[in-house]
Amino acid sequence: MDELDFSEQIAALRSTFADIRSVVGVDKLTAEIADLSEQAGVPDLWDDTEKAQKITSALSHKQAELAKIVSIQSRLDDLEIMVELANEESDASAAADAQAELTSIQKLLGELEVQTLLNGEFDSRAAVVTIRAGAGGVDASDFAEMLMRMYLRWAEQHNYPAKVLDTSYAEEAGIKSTTIEVDAPYAFGTLSVEAGTHRLVRMSPFNSAGKRQTSFAAVEVIPLIEQTDVVEVPEGDIRVDVFRSSGPGGQSVNTTDSAVRITHIPTGTVVSMQNEKSQIQNRAAAMRVLQSRLLLIEREREAAQKKELAGVITASWGDQMRSYVLAPYQMVKDLRTDYEVNNPSAVFDGDLDGFISAGIKWRKRDKSD
Repeated sequence: MDELDFSEQIAALRSTFADIRSVVGVDKLTAEIADLSEQAGVPDLWDDTEKAQKITSALSHKQAELAKIVSIQSRLDDLEIMVELANEESDASAAADAQAELTSIQKLLGELEVQTLLNGEFDSRAAVVTIRAGAGGVDASDFAEMLMRMYLRWAEQHNYPAKVLDTSYAEEAGIKSTTIEVDAPYAFGTLSVEAGTHRLVRMSPFNSAGKRQTSFAAVEVIPLIEQTDVVEVPEGDIRVDVFRSSGPGGQSVNTTDSAVRITHIPTGTVVSMQNEKSQIQNRAAAMRVLQSRLLLIEREREAAQKKELAGVITASWGDQMRSYVLAPYQMVKDLRTDYEVNNPSAVFDGDLDGFISAGIKWRKRDKSD
């Protein structure tokens, strides 16, 4: 047996691993786990189910992230020992095990390296994926359903909670559109590179002449922006004016300064209330209305932000970002990164990690140019 020499590969892996540890910040990660563990340990944690789920989910994610870092350090050390033993004993089986472990560590570090690039403002959020059938008639609606299954299978393979929020079915086959929520850390940062126009080329099962058909579907990915039921309004942001109520009413309506006008200075929103008999009641009612209006303003702002993040996707000729070709040959190719595979069946079954990793790296390079 030829002597194994993985010294260069292991040195390269250790260098990459050191960079990843630096970016992740192991000390900071450990401190965050300690803080979340303390929050998770309070006796009344589950009195607020939504908050409890967020805390325990974040804790589980960060613990898994730290465990992965610790595991890689140990596996790199063990790999060097495996190589030494294989060479000392000239053991072909041990050499094969060492080669397999080297490949596994390289793959794992590659995945971690990609994750360190997810540092956008919303990258850590859950994702909402919307798929719409585009040009191509029945084939397009069928293609949209194929993409829906593809993303659900991808989420399933990674143990990411995913649920279909809404689906509009087409008349003959497939779907007109669907919306999926993927509730996992960094789901938006990961899946955002999937946004764009996807193209399918195949022998159409809906064409009686068996002709080749090209169809399109649009994929939109937006972050799940957290909403609050109550908008906190600092006292310094409002001006309160009181005045005498006008119009018909009870005995005290026209004789006291019970009416209230609240102005939200940052937005210029004005709310007046004079229906109640006391100033205290009118102020409370006015604040409820003001909070509702501010919540609406916030939602409109977030909707505009989501639209900007999602971009404009036309789902037709000329702007496709990925092609799925089933005839006359078999290939899936990303036209931005040139990443391609010759097994469309695996891709449609959720094998997307290669495309996603290439897309994240491409986006990072594109922004830095």
